[in-house]
Amino acid sequence: MNTLQTFRKIAILEGISYLLFAITMPMKYAWEMLLPNKIVGMAHGVLFIAYVLFLYFVAVQRKWNFTKIFILFVASLLPFATFVADKKILANETQEA
Repeated sequence: MNTLQTFRKIAILEGISYLLFAITMPMKYAWEMLLPNKIVGMAHGVLFIAYVLFLYFVAVQRKWNFTKIFILFVASLLPFATFVADKKILANETQEA
């Protein structure tokens, strides 16, 4: 598996972990169940760091311009955006390879 494929998988997992907060945050504040939010928070933190590192590795390897790197970084900060970025940007990169 190459770094682009790994990056795409991390991007999807990072997006899923972000969306899981929609489930665990009400559990934390409405029912005082702290553990699910801690687990999702830790997983999301690790996946976010992996996302940023792999973004750097793939960007250097493929010589991406600043705009593409910036868009992909911002996508990691917005719910659902990693899924859109995967479909619109990363899928095209895979086809070109």
